[in-house]
Amino acid sequence: MQARMNNPALILPQALQALYALGKSTEELVPEVTRKLVELRASQINGCSVCVNMHAAELRKKGESDERIFSVAAWRDTPYFTDAERAALALAESVTRLADKADPVPDDVWEDATRHYPEKELAALIVSISLINVWNRLNASVKMVAGAAWK
Repeated sequence: MQARMNNPALILPQALQALYALGKSTEELVPEVTRKLVELRASQINGCSVCVNMHAAELRKKGESDERIFSVAAWRDTPYFTDAERAALALAESVTRLADKADPVPDDVWEDATRHYPEKELAALIVSISLINVWNRLNASVKMVAGAAWK
């Protein structure tokens, strides 16, 4: 496997800096494990092998169990996630699949997220979800290869 080209953000340093700054803006507001779970789930949906590989490895490095990491794709049917993590994962799926439904972020998903995250944290969660979708699209469009992307 070979990528079509390098990740466009690596070719455009100002874009890379902007994406890193956007990510940095959320770090203190959303628990790191929650962010990584959301990043993994969105990356699974988008088929971004680079990000699936990277975020699963990051979760493992943070001490997360294989059960939790492997179950992210089926989070609704496993007992391994907190209610707050479930709300974040549901929101991540909705925001990632905007075109799949007439009401992309249904009221029940939104209301559940607001029960677990105050407005500033919810804003950071939405920014995190949006940002991972940008990274997924950059990597998928150029067919970045898992494990080799950032070497």
